[in-house]
Amino acid sequence: MSNIRTYDDLLQEEQRLRQELKIYEALIRQDLVGMKENIEPVRRVYNTVNKVFTRDNRVPFFNIGLEMGIDLVLRRFILAKAGWITKIVVPYFVKNYSSHIIGEEKRKALFKKVQELFAKLRPKPEEPMQAATEGNV
Repeated sequence: MSNIRTYDDLLQEEQRLRQELKIYEALIRQDLVGMKENIEPVRRVYNTVNKVFTRDNRVPFFNIGLEMGIDLVLRRFILAKAGWITKIVVPYFVKNYSSHIIGEEKRKALFKKVQELFAKLRPKPEEPMQAATEGNV
């Protein structure tokens, strides 16, 4: 409206402006969704690069075993004939990336399996006593 002369005109203009505002809000929301979809590939690349250059240290016990395994396989077998720079750089990146691959759930399950394995290998405190008493009888 160009001229507002009465209170009813003012109310009509307010209603028109509110509707226009809702239309613009919807357009902005659509633009934001489109931007998020366009940025998704960049975010994925950033996350992958971040995983390559940083190490996940939430479970140090797991990382120690992982590092020893990677050192053994990569340096001794796969990169046996490679140069010394390659033997240093490639395992570094593989260790960093592999520390992020296994999620928290899988780490807990793997840690529990390792604990169960050690529990089976270690004799229980009752067993040596029972064997000693049975041998004396």
